[in-house]
Amino acid sequence: MNTHSIYYAAKFLISAGSLDQAPLDQGFEVAFIGRSNSGKSSAINALCNQNKLCRTSKTPGRTQLLNFFQLDTNKRLVDLPGYGYAKAPASEQIAWQQCITDYLTNRTCLRGLILLMDIRHPLTEYDVNLIKWSLNKNIVVYVLLTKADKLNRGPALMQLRTVQQQLNKYPNVTGLQIFSALKRQGIEQVYLILNRWFEFSF
Repeated sequence: MNTHSIYYAAKFLISAGSLDQAPLDQGFEVAFIGRSNSGKSSAINALCNQNKLCRTSKTPGRTQLLNFFQLDTNKRLVDLPGYGYAKAPASEQIAWQQCITDYLTNRTCLRGLILLMDIRHPLTEYDVNLIKWSLNKNIVVYVLLTKADKLNRGPALMQLRTVQQQLNKYPNVTGLQIFSALKRQGIEQVYLILNRWFEFSF
């Protein structure tokens, strides 16, 4: 079995409103996190070559639960609620934040975080706070600068270099790349990271 077929076979497992509704805390999980409308669901769909595996929307704040997708019996991808959607009621924002905090604090099978940032608006206050918090929790982070198709190659590379300079101070950030779900740009690089975290070998 090659890399692609493993991810292409991903299946929706369960949506959890709290950690006690999540699958058993065993095996390996990689979680996708980012500001609302950063492209989390689109990235998972692209990686799994399925248009409707993750629900996507042009309206920020759609992902309000912990969504688990099964690769095999003990390996899962997790779509975490988006953060930073200011138009959501304060009570909902607090609930989403608590859900994320509980997951990142207590989920022992978490192998790493894929942090997605819109390449046009990277390193928001929310993103930086998440990176700092993850550093304190010894959680490794890999960054995708999403929606790269919105920029020409020159500006995209310039943004990549600028963000890299700012991330050098955080040792838990293990890598950074340009990514476009629409153009399927950078997908092979992400597979390499996921394979390493999942301990797949080919």
